[in-house]
Amino acid sequence: MKNNGDIRGSIHCLIIDDDPFIHDLLKDKLSQHFPEVKILSIANSGSEGIKKVQEFKPELIFLDVEMSDMTGFEMLSQIPKIDFRTIFITSYSHYAIKAIRFNALDYLLKPFDLEELKIAIQRFKQQQISNSTNPVPLAVKNYHEPNIADHELILQTQNGELIMKVGLISRIEGDRNYSIIHLSSGKKELVSKTLSDIEMMLDGKGFFRIHKSHLINKLYIRRTTNNDHIELVSGTQLPISRRRKTEFKEWFDLNAG
Repeated sequence: MKNNGDIRGSIHCLIIDDDPFIHDLLKDKLSQHFPEVKILSIANSGSEGIKKVQEFKPELIFLDVEMSDMTGFEMLSQIPKIDFRTIFITSYSHYAIKAIRFNALDYLLKPFDLEELKIAIQRFKQQQISNSTNPVPLAVKNYHEPNIADHELILQTQNGELIMKVGLISRIEGDRNYSIIHLSSGKKELVSKTLSDIEMMLDGKGFFRIHKSHLINKLYIRRTTNNDHIELVSGTQLPISRRRKTEFKEWFDLNAG
């Protein structure tokens, strides 16, 4: 449905990136394929970006992960009120990608193509329509939280969105295109993500996939039994697949303390 005037027929955005090539690439692709996305301004650094966010109040920001003066997360940390969404731009497959995936943030990997941009903008529009929780403020909160167990993630369940702390998840069980989250309280939540998707989200958060159907949290392992099974503090025993035994033993020994 088309809106009149400024009542959200357009998507007002900023580009915050220190690479002129990215400026030109985005301007070109947006003007040709997404005329509804209006570029309010372009910033060449994080410090300039902070000022322009406060001045223009965008709905969407294309934000470079690594700028010359600060990271994208450091920039976001200096903005008092985050009422916009972000599409990160990065050329690095490093810690930032893990943080982006965990926090359910959208990103484009340089050099991105038109199809990737289409998918990211379509997701932004769907989020606007559904009025889903903005993951950006939560991502900033997680960025400043040193205790991994207190990091929070957003997942879609049968009953809507669920925000939960990593430390409350004892294990996750794969069920085809869904996953069952087992919480330390004994409660279960069915989420519309595959176990492989969640495994990627939780990379570096103290989880290990011991079997094609089981992802476990190291905080809830009581012991291993003959390297064939693990026993959780709840008493539940789960099998370790043959091909994962060696890797699991190395991971478990490294994380036992």
